[in-house]
Amino acid sequence: MFHLHQIDPIALQLGPVAIHWYGLMYLLAFGAAWWLGRARLRAGRFGVSEQAFGDLMFYGMLGVVLGGRIGYILFYGYQQVLADPLSALRVWEGGMSFHGGLLGVIVAMWWWSRAQGKPLWDTLDFVAPLVPTGLLFGRIGNYIGGELWGRTTDVAWAVIFPSGLDRAYAPEELQRLHAEGALDAFARHPSQLYEAFLEGLVLFVVVWWFAAKPRRRYAVSGLFALGYGVFRFAVEFVREPDAHIGYLAVGWFTMGMLLSLPMVVLGLLLLGWSRRASSPRVA
Repeated sequence: MFHLHQIDPIALQLGPVAIHWYGLMYLLAFGAAWWLGRARLRAGRFGVSEQAFGDLMFYGMLGVVLGGRIGYILFYGYQQVLADPLSALRVWEGGMSFHGGLLGVIVAMWWWSRAQGKPLWDTLDFVAPLVPTGLLFGRIGNYIGGELWGRTTDVAWAVIFPSGLDRAYAPEELQRLHAEGALDAFARHPSQLYEAFLEGLVLFVVVWWFAAKPRRRYAVSGLFALGYGVFRFAVEFVREPDAHIGYLAVGWFTMGMLLSLPMVVLGLLLLGWSRRASSPRVA
């Protein structure tokens, strides 16, 4: 029998205030990035004070949240926002784009680097190893929230997401139908967990290991961009495309694939440029 997803998206209810798991995952993501970044600083990387690094994290946080939300609206949710403009503010319901968040971070890093007199690519090379842990926690948040699930399948670890059914059911009826196997046709790949493993854990191990030694400028950022683009493109084969967008071409090409291809190209270009850069840098 397939697993029935029944996780309450609210972690804690304090009177009228609801603390969502999705928000807690963001706190864990920023906390992990802070801890890892300080470890790199103390290892002699980048050469800035912890106060300056704190400013960098603050700008990065703003870039992730604003860029991720704006990117989601532009790439995926503009029709929803046109129908309900206030939905753009309800970030606790999910709806964040990694590609939009990445652009937001780049703008934030550029602003900080300009103020600190640092080359932008040195900042990005320093930050790149910190990003995959954020992806790990973010995808776990997607799974807990029962959003961005995969395509239907009959693999043994498939999950039935109530939000992926043809209509809403009362909890008791949902349990009965699940026990009878009546919902098996709606079992889906838990693609959020695939992404958490590949884009989060695996990418973190690879990029962190690669950045453990001084590398030429562009190399660390290039490896991150290439790894993310490849992993995201691969998972898109089992991830359900957004219903209001569907497939863009040939019955399998999705918006996620389209947005990941520039990451692959950029990663290859950066790795190529790094071979022409000067001596290895402490980044």
